[in-house]
Amino acid sequence: MTISTESRFVPKMIGMICNWCCYGGADLCGVSRFQYPTYIRLIRVMCSARVDMKHIFRAFLNGADGMFVGGCHLDDCHYITHGNYEAISMVQLCKKLLEHIGINPRRLRIEWVSAGEGIRFANIMNEFSREIEKLGPLGKGEGIDEKELKSRLEEVAKLIPYIKLAKRDKLALHLRDNHDAYNELYTSDEIDELLRNVPSYYIDPEKCQVCMTCARRCPVEAIISVRNQVHVIEQEKCIKCGTCLEVCPPRFGAVMRIVGEPVPPPLPEGERTVVRKRKETKEVG
Repeated sequence: MTISTESRFVPKMIGMICNWCCYGGADLCGVSRFQYPTYIRLIRVMCSARVDMKHIFRAFLNGADGMFVGGCHLDDCHYITHGNYEAISMVQLCKKLLEHIGINPRRLRIEWVSAGEGIRFANIMNEFSREIEKLGPLGKGEGIDEKELKSRLEEVAKLIPYIKLAKRDKLALHLRDNHDAYNELYTSDEIDELLRNVPSYYIDPEKCQVCMTCARRCPVEAIISVRNQVHVIEQEKCIKCGTCLEVCPPRFGAVMRIVGEPVPPPLPEGERTVVRKRKETKEVG
């Protein structure tokens, strides 16, 4: 008898499931003693719509091999917003983004389970876990080394605010008459163009009036602002949301949106001071 020197691959899997239906199905599954792998970790949320793109990419960045989103059946959401439509649109977008960076989109799955479908929940978990086991560890199964995998995931995760703004109309769609249309909602060419045309933002030192409005409104504090000094956007921290462009007073128009071109280098620190001209006062003789 020969003993295999290779240990069995045990995936790391995360499930984010809605409180009202899918969690009830999981609970019934346990009470009924239906079996599914113990390595699947479940996180309860009030609605599947509360699952955000950042949660999915954070899970993969933290080493998850598979990610599951579970909600109420379509048109059975417990909230009038019918958030599970937004959840399926978000998941389909994430699957296309994963495919774009070379990760098998089958590592992400969304399903609908009611509180009375304990056996359905168990069957889905068993089927999904077997699929992830076949795919192998994240990255290794795709032939991507760990460092490159992390770099690709971080690059997309950083762009999530921009992606959500660019695709906000599709993310809000409720296609009640044609649920299958969600499978074709996003195309590979569409995602390629989206990520190819990522904007950058730059503050023109000739126009900046150091009002600090953009710095106060930046959600990630990516703008260096010192009193009486030209503001500078830290490109590595910028999430491409465009808030600075929106809030810059029109009379200044100091923020520029740049696509397809390199961002001009920032002014050296010693040259950022703004010297304001004082009005000359006439002496009364």
